[in-house]
Amino acid sequence: MAVSLEVEVVLLDIEGTVCPISFVKDVLYPYSVQALPNVLATQWDSPSFATYRNRFPEEYCTSREGLSAHFNDLISRDVKISYLKDLQGYLWIKGYESGEIRCPLFPDVHPSFLKWQKAGASIVIYSSGSVAAQKLLFQYTNSKPDADLRPLISGYFDTVNAGMKKDASSYRKIAASRKEDIRKWLFLSDRVEEVEAAKEAGMQSLVVVRNGNAPLTEEENKKHELIASFDEIKIVR
Repeated sequence: MAVSLEVEVVLLDIEGTVCPISFVKDVLYPYSVQALPNVLATQWDSPSFATYRNRFPEEYCTSREGLSAHFNDLISRDVKISYLKDLQGYLWIKGYESGEIRCPLFPDVHPSFLKWQKAGASIVIYSSGSVAAQKLLFQYTNSKPDADLRPLISGYFDTVNAGMKKDASSYRKIAASRKEDIRKWLFLSDRVEEVEAAKEAGMQSLVVVRNGNAPLTEEENKKHELIASFDEIKIVR
C-alpha cells in the first residue's frame, strides 16, 4: 500500500524494521554470550571493562561467575535493560571491527534513506539497544557501495536518553529534543504497541511487516496502516 505523508523526521526502530529480527536473536545475542567469558578472564580489572561491569547491580558485579550468570539469564529472557545493552554493545565492537558481524539491512533501507534525505527529511533511530550499539550496527552493514550509513542519520535514542518504547512520553521527549513539529514525525516499527504509543504522542506511525516478524492479529491488521517495504512511503513537504 503506497502512502504519501507530510514528514520532516523519520524515526525508525531497528530489529524487524531495518533488519531481520533473526540478526539480533541468532547473531548478535549468541556472539555476546560467546565473547563474554574471554572478556571476563582477560579484562575484569581493566578500566575500560570496569565501566560496564560497575553498571550491573552490586550483587552481580563482585565476581565473574555472578556477572556471567546474570548476563546469560537476562539474554535468555530477552530483558530490555540498559546495563545489559551497554555491555552487549561493548562485546560486539570486536566482532564488527573484525568483519565477523555485518548488519544485513533489508534491501529497501539504504535507497530509502537516500530518498528521504533528498526529500528534506531527517533520519533518527530509536531502539532498545544502546546508542553505542546502534552506531556500530549502522557503521558495519552489508550495504554497497557504502556500508556506513551513519552520515545519513542525525540522531540516536535508546531507553536511557528517551525512555521505554511503549510509553508515549518517550516519543514526546524525543520530539522535544528537536525543532520539528511532532505532527511531522513518522515512526516506523514492527511492534504494534510502539506504533500506538507514538500515535498517542502525536506522531504519524506505520506498522512495518517484514519476513520473520511476529504475525499480527486480525484486529491489528484492521486497526493500523501497514507497509511491507519503505518503498511504499512517499514523503511530501
